[in-house]
Amino acid sequence: MARRHGLRDDQWERVKDLLPGREGTVGVTAKDNRRFIEAVLYRYRAGIPWRDLPERFGNFRVIHTRFGRWAKTGVWARVFKHLAADADNEYAMINSTVVQPRPCPKGRAGRA
Repeated sequence: MARRHGLRDDQWERVKDLLPGREGTVGVTAKDNRRFIEAVLYRYRAGIPWRDLPERFGNFRVIHTRFGRWAKTGVWARVFKHLAADADNEYAMINSTVVQPRPCPKGRAGRA
């Protein structure tokens, strides 16, 4: 059964080596980078505040703090740059905003 908001294995393989906290790297080994990435993706896909993340992702405060640290240290920029260089065009997003003019307050054809 596919997880609706989770990363597929091939997607995870593309980014896992770019993330801090891997075993064998300097610093603390992250508890679960994949679950953290999935929490961030879920939050942005659903358009919810951090505090509304489902409990399965863990404490929202910890996730929000980690998200901010990664932003400050350039982790997200590095991941996005890597993904942009090797785009698979799985999603092609186009802004399709529709603008409708409001009727003129003076009446038809600008007459009073």
